[in-house]
Amino acid sequence: MTLHLQTEEKQPLSREEILHPHRTLENSKVRTEDFDAWYGNNQVLKKLNIEVREHSVTAIIGPSGCGKSTLIRCLNRMHELVSRARTSGRVMLDGSDIYAKGVDPVTIRRRVGMVFQKPNPFPTMSVYDNVAAGLRLNGERNHSVLDRAVQQSLELAFLWDEVKGDLDKSGASLSGGQQQRLCIARALAVEPEVILMDEPCSALDPIATAKIEELIASIKGNYTVVIVTHNMQQAARVSDFTAFLYLGQLIEYGETTSLFENPVEELTERYLTGKFG
Repeated sequence: MTLHLQTEEKQPLSREEILHPHRTLENSKVRTEDFDAWYGNNQVLKKLNIEVREHSVTAIIGPSGCGKSTLIRCLNRMHELVSRARTSGRVMLDGSDIYAKGVDPVTIRRRVGMVFQKPNPFPTMSVYDNVAAGLRLNGERNHSVLDRAVQQSLELAFLWDEVKGDLDKSGASLSGGQQQRLCIARALAVEPEVILMDEPCSALDPIATAKIEELIASIKGNYTVVIVTHNMQQAARVSDFTAFLYLGQLIEYGETTSLFENPVEELTERYLTGKFG
């Protein structure tokens, strides 16, 4: 597994980019263009235009039911797995529409990994087999390659030192925080370009949460991370950019520090100060 560190200094968003987030950023990794999503007749995302910068952490915040989880599920085409779910508009990954005719959603999901709110290790598999599962599914059978990938992925997830003597142990026997880091290691093992995290710390205690946040900070030089969180303090700690959604619409997007300290929109300021939501 070869990692290439990104050392280029990121330039802050201008006020124009904050007010008009549909304008293409120079180092955009993922971009939605007039993107809508429905569950049956219920429209949950409305004309979203969001840029996600490469090698950064972008937090998606907003009240319950605003479309945060739906948005990230659309970024790797998991939304379409739900009955009667549909979309319109485009999601661009490196400039190509992932919803274009002929694009294989399985290929997209290899490039854009997902970590869910509740840790979901494969209960009948060992720690080792949990991490190696995706690689084996992709056809990898070389034991040396698998061994290297498992160790490196567990190291990236800050889990290797805790489990290196128990790789044959069931993944489901680990603690909740360890299980979540195991799931992150599993996602990293197939070398995705983007990691989506849907409230990955909501079921964890403060110590486990701190480890996940440290992990996120450590991998953003090599991956593009999008995290949904209901915890605004967490968004402020871990993200470079923040998008605020309300009733399926993008209200404001910008550098996290600027958005939290000097929001452009009154609705953003009201949400951040707890006046609603």
